[in-house]
Amino acid sequence: MPLGVLSPQVKSSLSGSTFLDRGSIAEQGPAPPLRSYLCLTIFTCFCPAYPINIVGLVFSVWSRRSYYNGDYDGSRRLGRNALYVAVASIIIGLLIIVISCIVHFTKMEF
Repeated sequence: MPLGVLSPQVKSSLSGSTFLDRGSIAEQGPAPPLRSYLCLTIFTCFCPAYPINIVGLVFSVWSRRSYYNGDYDGSRRLGRNALYVAVASIIIGLLIIVISCIVHFTKMEF
């Protein structure tokens, strides 16, 4: 089979690997749990690190979309990326808050 032509029974994950679609979902067993960290990424949108937390939210939404399309490996990878970006956003947001409080309360007035 040529590389560019895939049969309708072959699905491709976001990482490029392919696997065969063998029967219905009931025959394959239960799907792995969804870990998109959507609530955490929505919470991080209140942190003052705006470009970073928006990226985490996008990763989380992509993770949910991949999960519902049947790409469990891609969903797990995107969910992990959403978690890492959300944690980084929380840490950067806390640093921004601490630095702004230090600057505000240690300002000398003449």
